[in-house]
Amino acid sequence: MTRKLDRRQFIAATGAAGLAGLAGCSGGGGEETTTTTTESGGEETTTADEETTTESGGNGGTESRLSWHAGGTGGTYYPLSNEFKSVVESQTDFTLQVQSTGASVENVGSLARGDADFALIQNDVAYFARNGEGIEAFQGSPVENLRGVATLYPETIHIVTLADTGIETPSDLSGATINTGDLGSGTQVNATQILEALGISDYSEQNTGFSQASDQLKNGDIDAAFVVGGWPVGAIEELAATEDVRIVPIEGDNRTAVKDAAPFYADDEVPSGTYGLENPAPTVSVQAMIATNAEQPEATVEAVTDAIFDNVDQLTIKTEFISKESAQDGMSIELHPGAQAYFG
Repeated sequence: MTRKLDRRQFIAATGAAGLAGLAGCSGGGGEETTTTTTESGGEETTTADEETTTESGGNGGTESRLSWHAGGTGGTYYPLSNEFKSVVESQTDFTLQVQSTGASVENVGSLARGDADFALIQNDVAYFARNGEGIEAFQGSPVENLRGVATLYPETIHIVTLADTGIETPSDLSGATINTGDLGSGTQVNATQILEALGISDYSEQNTGFSQASDQLKNGDIDAAFVVGGWPVGAIEELAATEDVRIVPIEGDNRTAVKDAAPFYADDEVPSGTYGLENPAPTVSVQAMIATNAEQPEATVEAVTDAIFDNVDQLTIKTEFISKESAQDGMSIELHPGAQAYFG
């Protein structure tokens, strides 16, 4: 697939599909089936009729089921969400069903429709969705019921390649075959935005999740891939176990150009030793955040937020960043009253 296939139309089509049905949800009809991964690693299939929540916020001893949409299994969202699941279930009467998804843009649609109760998304995608701008799928169609809960950690922009591709700087991406992430995902939004800022317009585009992109690099089907997530990203770690991984640096004038293109990017780097790197790889990042919708009861959101941020010591992923004190840094949308009640 070549660059000429108007990637912004892809984003628009996928985002629009994800947001379809914002009004008139649950108007009868067929049963919706969802497959989720349980804490034990097995699959559990439920129907929409089985997914219920109460306004008790977990009080009264009644178990309530909440749907939590994460991201691809090869990224950071999915394993971190399962750690949140363990903490919330140990501290409340809620059961969390963690679902693997295409991440940010898809998750916004799920929250808007009420298919998800909580989700992890990027702060830039949250801003675009809430304000009806930035991404073509949201243009003129703000997601008015989207609400913030907490920001978590920097999501590092990785431009991943292998040493034998000869790609060492962003300019070497010209003419390359690049996996920009799942269609409609926050990764694809960042990739297309960054490539444009870097002046790269001649490339062939592939679109899959992190794990498939890793396989494509290993097999020589692509030259580079964009992966957005807190380092170390599992899919890149697995690739680095057998291949000589290189992270294309975004620094100097290139970094300035990217930061000028959007207000959400901040300086970041992948430390030496990560993925076997001999030296740090300068790059940029956005922020991961927990989002919900306005329909969630205040007590529910407060209970879930309390469980997570009062028990950060039970987490093992990104704990150097996740804290009550920093949980509103970079918050780009209106806070849910339940989160406001917890954070004050």
